Order: sequence, then structure tokens, then C-alpha cells
Amino acid sequence: MRFTSALLSLALSASAFAGDTVKIGVAGPMTGDQKETGEQLKNGAELAAEHVNKAGGVNGKKIELVWGDDEAKPPQAKVVAEKFANDPDIMLVVGHFNSSCTLAGQTTYDRVGLVEFSPASTNPTVCEKSKWTFRNLYRDDFQGQLLARVAKEILGAKKVCVFFDNDDYGTGLKDSFVGKAKEIGLEVAQVEAYTRDTADFSATLDAFNAKKPDVIFISGIYNSAAAIVRQARSKGMKAQFVGGDGLKDDALIKNAADAAEGLVLTSPFSIEATSEKAVAFRKAYNDKFGRDPGTWAAQVYDAVMQGAVAIKKGGLDRTKILEAMQAMNTKEKGYDGVTGVTWFDKNGDCEKPAFVEIVKDGEFVPHEKQLK
Repeated sequence: MRFTSALLSLALSASAFAGDTVKIGVAGPMTGDQKETGEQLKNGAELAAEHVNKAGGVNGKKIELVWGDDEAKPPQAKVVAEKFANDPDIMLVVGHFNSSCTLAGQTTYDRVGLVEFSPASTNPTVCEKSKWTFRNLYRDDFQGQLLARVAKEILGAKKVCVFFDNDDYGTGLKDSFVGKAKEIGLEVAQVEAYTRDTADFSATLDAFNAKKPDVIFISGIYNSAAAIVRQARSKGMKAQFVGGDGLKDDALIKNAADAAEGLVLTSPFSIEATSEKAVAFRKAYNDKFGRDPGTWAAQVYDAVMQGAVAIKKGGLDRTKILEAMQAMNTKEKGYDGVTGVTWFDKNGDCEKPAFVEIVKDGEFVPHEKQLK
């Protein structure tokens, strides 16, 4: 398949390893209240493994995916990390999704020397704490600042209220947004936290409404955000809602229905991307699963593909795989994938853009205005 060979460039060789497969662990919320995201992770990983294997595998060996369901809960993420760490045949982990889960598993991966490659965790500290941790998207100190600029420069806001999930992702993104908002002259009228099991947001929404904000910024995950916007609109609130990439899931639109219309958010990938690889990926995903890929399917797809490149270079040696990841340290040496070029700085962070999107007619679409 021309698509596969163009993406991989793995220059597959004769069998270099003992055994028939090379194992990659995939960790994320396969069940629980973020299971919709877990389905995206699973589909993206399966498609990537299929493409690698159809092209001959890694050094002649097929990729075998090993699933780890962390349920979006840090304690369960530790269980998954121990499972992967104790399997000597797992050469690299793609995951976790939530920043709190990535951080929870990090100590274990660090202890045994196993690369943890997150396709979604954006808390600024994720990669700073371990040389074994990498990610293929931006940090929240970038994303939050961009969103504050979106509120002012695109939406024309003067006053904002902030509602944040009190976890590593929600807190880190909130801090970045609030700091930049104040710096550029936005009035931050009120900042309130919630927990992921909160069902009734009425009291805080009433308090926000009394402040008459132009924008309410939600720093959290899509399921809570759906409830927040639905309850706000039922109260007749007119404020514009803005959020980060944690809101990017079709379940938000499904659960919030018309209340989601007009919501503005950031995303590391746009389904409307026009690069040859993005277009080919969209077609391949549609052919296999019967629908367009979500952002997190694309992110995981690229992570598995890039991980395969590192394993090819490092062989069945976790330390050499680490070194292969670290060697992708310039744009020229990076992995050119569906979501763009991923290369790493000394911490394992990467510099990639964020797309500004809006919910329009029940779909996530690129906003007519973008910021750099």
C-alpha cells in the first residue's frame, strides 16, 4: 500500500529479534466515564499496528498491542504501569491519556526503564519529571496562553470566569489561562473548581451569571463540560464557552446537544488537515471503522508509528529505544506524521501548533480565525 510505505519508511530487515512479535503497551481509559476517548485510542493504535505489520513489521517482526485500561483513574494507572513494567517483552508504552494518569504511572516506568509516550497529557510537568516520558503534543502552558488570546483577540472578551477540574490537567491549564488573561488585560472575575464526579453545577453557574462574563472558560474534560454548558443554557446564560483539548470528543456534542453550539476550543489535530498523510489517514480510518477519526485516534496513531521507528532503531533494548527517542531532537530528525512533525527537546516535550475549532451545526470545525 502506497500510504503505508510513505508513512513508515522503516526499511524493514530480516528477522533481527527472537520471537514473532514486538510488544507495545497502550494505556488509557478503555472503560469508565471517558470510554469514548478509549475507543479512539484503541482504533488509532490498531490502525497503526496494522499498517506497520502490513509493511513487514519492525525488523521483520509484527507489532503486538497490549491493552491497559486505567479508567482515567490514577490508582488504576499505577496498576497498569506495574503490569507493563513486569512484562519484559513490552518495549514501549503509548499512554497514558490523562495527565494525572501519566504522572501516576511515571514512577514505575522510570524505575524499570520503559519509555512512556503520551499522545494526550499536556500538564507542563509531565515530561520534566522523567527522562523516560515523552509526548507528541503541546504543553498546557502554551495551550492556556493561546486560549486566553482566543478569548480576547478572536472573541473580543473583556471579562472571563473560569471553571476548572481540580486535577493535574484542569489545574495546569487553568493556571496558564488565568496568568495570560491577566497579562493581556482580561478581567478574571471569578475562578472556581469542581471535581469530576460533580453533577450539579447550578450554584457556581449562578455566581458566574451574576458577574456577567463575556466568556466562561472550562478547564476540564468533555463529560463535565457537556453538563456545564447544558445547565448554563437551561438557565438562559448567554456567555461564550471556551475550553481546551480535553473537551474535544464527539460525546460532548452528543451529551450537550444544541447547548454545545458555538463552543470554541483548541485541538492538536484538525480533521480538515490537508496534508497528504492526514488525508490518507482519514480515508484509511473511514475504510476500517466507517467514520472519521477523532483527534485522539490521530494522536495515538502517530505515537504508535513513531514508537515503531524508535524500536526499529533500538532493537529489543529499552535503553536503546530511549536513546532513539532522544535522538529525534530536531525538526529534521523528527517523525513526520499525520499530526505534523514530532521532535523532542531535552525534556521529551515537543513544539507543535494548536488549532482553534468551534462547534458548528453539531460538528467540530476549524474556526475562521486562527492564532499563531
